[in-house]
Amino acid sequence: MLLSILLSLEAIEGIEMRRREFLSSAVVGASAVALGGCHRAPKEEQQQVTQSKSKKVTLKLATSWPAHFPIMGTGVDQFAKRCFELSGGSLEIKVYAKNILVPALQVFDATSAAQIDAFHSGVYYWKGKNAAFSIFGGMPLGLTSEEMITWMKFGGGYELWRELYGKFNLYPLIGGTTGPQMGGWFKKEITQLSDLKGLKMRIPGLGGEVMKRLGVNPVLLPAGEIYTSLERGTIDATEWVGPALDSMMGFAKAAPYYYTGWHEPGSILEITFNKTRWEKLSSEHRAIITAVSEEMTGTMLQEFRYKNAQALQALPKYVKIKQFPKAVMDAAKEALDEVLHDESQKSEDFRRVLESYQAFSTLNRPWDDISTKNFLEIRS
Repeated sequence: MLLSILLSLEAIEGIEMRRREFLSSAVVGASAVALGGCHRAPKEEQQQVTQSKSKKVTLKLATSWPAHFPIMGTGVDQFAKRCFELSGGSLEIKVYAKNILVPALQVFDATSAAQIDAFHSGVYYWKGKNAAFSIFGGMPLGLTSEEMITWMKFGGGYELWRELYGKFNLYPLIGGTTGPQMGGWFKKEITQLSDLKGLKMRIPGLGGEVMKRLGVNPVLLPAGEIYTSLERGTIDATEWVGPALDSMMGFAKAAPYYYTGWHEPGSILEITFNKTRWEKLSSEHRAIITAVSEEMTGTMLQEFRYKNAQALQALPKYVKIKQFPKAVMDAAKEALDEVLHDESQKSEDFRRVLESYQAFSTLNRPWDDISTKNFLEIRS
């Protein structure tokens, strides 16, 4: 991850350096024309100068979050600001919070149809479009954020993601990651598998599919509707992210049992563009967006870690942090295997993406066991 961030910063500095060099050469060129009277630069040189300078572009980007929502929303705000700075003002990305231009969970369709230029959201929201999209968002009991990004960039994940999104005229980039998430807030303690039967829980993606097989009724809700639904009893439980954002949402007031996570060990967020619009951008603007998306991803992961650590210490005393019983987790593992098998049988896309994901996991696991896992066991 550190190497990725350093390379991204190098790319950004390189872009800025080329922009300054261009501006300097433009001033020198103008002086030469003034001194040379009627002498003009060759036609080829004039074309090169024209092509190297990007025209002013304004893009509309809608999010699935409330305006300036901490970490995820503010991360996109900073993304837009950095793109503007590094382009010398030639790339302006206007960020619109959920429901301003389009509803929170309609940003995918709106971007696909070119009603807006881009969106920022969670990949797992779109499993109804293609079940394989759930894997790009993160797998229950699967890869961590660092591992997910590694698979995407080096293990073939990006190629598959862009191929499948291309069918919807979309071009995706990783737009942040949450790190490990908590397992959710419950109104009642879960002491055995039967306690899950009939519960209505806000939980998306493959985690929702697993919980469904355990007897839960999964519900998909955007951020702004979760607390009210929990308080009024429309749902009995909810997962969201982690202590920092969960505390801000006030979930503890309605559901005091807080369970440790398993379903989203490394969720990926996306900053996705209309593919036709993306291809019309200059190479400079595409390079800036790509580099800044990586910068945002690293910063978001670090901010989540720091603020989750702070917020954990500040949880109300009445909050009871729990682990799911072993019987529940054993059943969840079996259910996950069934979900993956069934989805692979139904969808060739899902099968191909899962095979790529599992191939990287198999490659990575021995190294992770003797490095990270071993170290954490020693440290603990």
